[in-house]
Amino acid sequence: MNCEIEKTKISGKLICPPNKSYSHRAIFLSALTNGECVIKNFLHSADTEATINACKRFGAKIKQDDNNLIINSNSTIQPCTIDAANSGTTIRISSAIAGLAKGTTTLSGDESLNQRPMQPLLDALELIGAKCSSTEGKPPVTITGEIKGGKISIPGDVSSQFISALMIVAPISQNGINLNIENDLVSKPYLDATITAMKKFGVMVKTEIPYKKYSIKPQSYTATTITIPSDFSNLAILLSAAVLVGDNLKIEATMSDLPQGDEAYIDILKKLGVSVNLSKNIFSVKSPEKLDGGKFDLSNTPDLLPPLSILGLKTSKPIEIFNVKHARYKESDRISILARELQKLGIQVEEKDDGLILFPPIEPKGSDLNSENDHRLFMSFCIAGMYVGNCTVTDPESVNVSYPNFIRDLNQVGGKIKSAHKEL
Repeated sequence: MNCEIEKTKISGKLICPPNKSYSHRAIFLSALTNGECVIKNFLHSADTEATINACKRFGAKIKQDDNNLIINSNSTIQPCTIDAANSGTTIRISSAIAGLAKGTTTLSGDESLNQRPMQPLLDALELIGAKCSSTEGKPPVTITGEIKGGKISIPGDVSSQFISALMIVAPISQNGINLNIENDLVSKPYLDATITAMKKFGVMVKTEIPYKKYSIKPQSYTATTITIPSDFSNLAILLSAAVLVGDNLKIEATMSDLPQGDEAYIDILKKLGVSVNLSKNIFSVKSPEKLDGGKFDLSNTPDLLPPLSILGLKTSKPIEIFNVKHARYKESDRISILARELQKLGIQVEEKDDGLILFPPIEPKGSDLNSENDHRLFMSFCIAGMYVGNCTVTDPESVNVSYPNFIRDLNQVGGKIKSAHKEL
């Protein structure tokens, strides 16, 4: 199917969904404890369901009670077969956990996931005792444990998920892990999120040189209760909706002390001339008729690329986005797809190897947009469609990955997103 989008304004209140990254981490860490954990306000989505299923395959017992997950584990990892669906976080952390099992685990995913790089993680696991095989460095992969720990050097310029995966298994390995990150680490806040989540479960990571050298000694994860905050990656998309098509739109978010790099979007909006207000967990914005331009380094926040790019529809000056080459290795090559599709809406786009330069459109226009089954692109294109009108966007099912109720929620506040069958 695809969706037909009409020009409209939205008003009322939206509730930002729970954070996907912390939901993943909390589920995995709970499965590595010896006891009962409760995860409150976790995200219901296809990606987190993939992680739940992976942890069940590893041996954890998991049941759902309203918006809570109750996870019981004895910390023993069973070799198994895992389908990670479309979730990069699931397959990468699961691959490291598979190294803890005494036996062989096979991991794969859908067509998109099976094109995503894995080799740096597999090489690192082999350095500490695992035996790994893959399909030219991509899934499907097999991991045979049992890892012993030790010293690892791994490149940081492809995905921070590789480093997060190694950190999570480090305390349970026989010798712990001394981790050296080569090259400049991308998506640094996600590593901070991993370290913070591990601390919530009783494990300490020693930072020797931030984003370069870490030491994790053998330790045990402690069963706990954790509450997941709202997802600033999705909040960024909703804030872009408020800027482009909002009419006194309010966005409610659950805040916490868990760090999120995508909070940087607030500062980005301010630099574009948007006033952002937060009062009692409710966000609202005041947007000028035309936004300012600017240069934005998204090396640490690649998920901000789609919501920031669509704001090019409303600028008076160019927006330059750089240092985000790793966005090419997400669910899709987001840089090339945004360049291709935003030009259809009238934005003049210069595609760079590591980003985009977006020039103000002379006259925005509707078009048929292909999201390439990428959830963040679909949501961002829908918002762009509500701004220009007369658009269609492919692959609405993709939102199940991170925000299953996106279409329903937007339509309840005045959106005009209607499902339609593709022409054959």
